[in-house]
Amino acid sequence: MPVSKHLKTRRTMLAAIGGTLAGGVMGRKLALSQASGATMGELPHGLKPVDPPARLPAFRFTDAMGDTRSMAYFNGKGVVLNLWATWCAPCVAEMPSLDQLAAAVKDEGIVVLPLSADQGGVQAVDNFYRKHGIVHLGTWLDHDGEAQTALKLRGIPTTLIIDRQGRERARLEGGTNWAAPAYHDAIRALVG
Repeated sequence: MPVSKHLKTRRTMLAAIGGTLAGGVMGRKLALSQASGATMGELPHGLKPVDPPARLPAFRFTDAMGDTRSMAYFNGKGVVLNLWATWCAPCVAEMPSLDQLAAAVKDEGIVVLPLSADQGGVQAVDNFYRKHGIVHLGTWLDHDGEAQTALKLRGIPTTLIIDRQGRERARLEGGTNWAAPAYHDAIRALVG
């Protein structure tokens, strides 16, 4: 094939790939805009919109005092629900940034809810918090894995962004730096 024809074919392929990628980004922007009513740029890395927003299934968990709770306890608030464990390396890595996120959004009616899968109970989580200087997060436990099962998790950490109407708006599987301003902005837009 002559060089000029090869370059033309290559340019055509690159243009097609670029158009596909741009369409994916635009689709993500549109999905966020339609789902939240907010207009903003692309969601931060790893955060996938749930379109249409979905009501959470029912599940129970316990607080630090051993009282049983459900997501109804947080009615009217935006929730960043993080499912994690003290023995999970990516969970451990992201926990300080979740603590920073909790401090940044606490006065905006947004709760960061770290729901631990630890079988060691409150003591395991509280010891972890002390060791890592975590001061803005509460102790919440998913002892029997009810939340993980109901939410159909594929692994931990997994974080769900839940709006003030109790609907899942976005999900991130794996760890990230929740202290990054792009995540703060996306969470604020998604919870409404």
